[in-house]
Amino acid sequence: MSRFVSYKNLSSSFSVFTSQLSRVKIPKNVQDVLRVPEWRNVVLEEIRVLEKNKTWEIENLPRRKITVGCKWVFTTKYKSDGTLERYKMRLVAKGFTQTHGIDCLETFALVKKLNIVRILLSLAATLD
Repeated sequence: MSRFVSYKNLSSSFSVFTSQLSRVKIPKNVQDVLRVPEWRNVVLEEIRVLEKNKTWEIENLPRRKITVGCKWVFTTKYKSDGTLERYKMRLVAKGFTQTHGIDCLETFALVKKLNIVRILLSLAATLD
């Protein structure tokens, strides 16, 4: 990181934070992840959560249809003081490979966060 950022004009706390960012190497593929115990535990936990939430069902692929691939995306979260908060990863579908009307007939991407629900309820209550 120091090759790209000059620390001399940063405050001391921000300098510590930015220097910590390059401490953890973010893996590029699952093979790299499985070599590091911290990352491996995060992947196993994510798979458990996906199974618990019944995120998918195994189905037979219809004739002349192709599967949608997926990719693991890895990142890290840091506290404001620059210390590592947690390893984070998600399994993401490559929906860009689909053609509407050919590969799929509908799109469904439910994303809910409690804060968003609260904001919408608050807006609805004030608009009445």
